[in-house]
Amino acid sequence: MYSELMSTPERLIESTRELLWERGYVGTSPKAILERSGAGQGSMYHHFRGKPDLALAAIRRTAEELRAAAEEVLGGPGTPYERIEAYLLREREVLRGCPVGRLTMDPDVVASEELRAPVDETLDWLRERIAGIVEEGKEQGQFAPALDGEAIAATVVATVQGGYVMARAAGSPAAFDAGVRGLLSLLAPRQR
Repeated sequence: MYSELMSTPERLIESTRELLWERGYVGTSPKAILERSGAGQGSMYHHFRGKPDLALAAIRRTAEELRAAAEEVLGGPGTPYERIEAYLLREREVLRGCPVGRLTMDPDVVASEELRAPVDETLDWLRERIAGIVEEGKEQGQFAPALDGEAIAATVVATVQGGYVMARAAGSPAAFDAGVRGLLSLLAPRQR
């Protein structure tokens, strides 16, 4: 499943990332991690202090990748509206859910300050980044001056995360798409 060139710690982290996304923390057993990674028995404890340490490395990696993917479109070309639109319309595995957002529904992750920290940091970063773009759009006259950048950013993040939940519940990305279309129509730039 993994490249021969990938180190054992990398295979363990990647396997854990996939399993956390599919099964959550409790459903991700050391045995499943070893089977998925193709690593030998004892490898996990040779490279990591245990499952929590490996899970933290996996969550951090997932959070970093999510931030990088979001920044690619949020920091890309276009007007503030176009950049928010690009973020909302970017390619996603909607029916799998958000690999970071899903962790907020995992009681073991939420109960651990250490495991929850990269999740909180990522969602905070995303809200701050979008709020800044909204403020930029207000300065350019693209958005109404009365818009609250932080509130709009929270709405964007809630639409995406809620859209994942609704799409998974319906078994169709249509619910996600409808939420995104609705939000984009509300954010559509003001006519001068």
